[in-house]
Amino acid sequence: MAGFVSHFTNRLDAKGRVSVPASFRAVLAKDGYEGLYCSPSAHCPAVDAGGNALLEEHEKQLEAFRRLSPDHDALAMSLFGVSEQVKIDGDGRMSISDMVREQTGLTDHVTFAGLGYKFQIWEPEKFREHRAEAQRRALAMLSGQVAPTTLPGGSA
Repeated sequence: MAGFVSHFTNRLDAKGRVSVPASFRAVLAKDGYEGLYCSPSAHCPAVDAGGNALLEEHEKQLEAFRRLSPDHDALAMSLFGVSEQVKIDGDGRMSISDMVREQTGLTDHVTFAGLGYKFQIWEPEKFREHRAEAQRRALAMLSGQVAPTTLPGGSA
């Protein structure tokens, strides 16, 4: 797998910057994306982050809606209108913006969690809670106790 894997917790510096894990920066470089594309998650208090693979997923979601329709525009606004293009400096750091702080509740530490084609930026305690719930849900899905949530087009 050549995607974002594992999780890392790093401390914010005095200027509100944090080091993006080196393995995540390597995935972005391989993807050909300069910087970092960030948008608020639609289903949890985290920020979705990544490069071209994440942008392609967002564009696929939009294809299900007729352009210039209210639904298309609402989804485009939530995916692109409130997103940010973040620069990663020469030392591998990103600045934490107001959007990221408001969406996540970050204070002094940041957790980066890999999800394959993207990663998420979390406040560490919220990440621990979400990870525990995600593991419970995954085990229930794998054991057949709970059906996976499906999206338009039949994908989970």
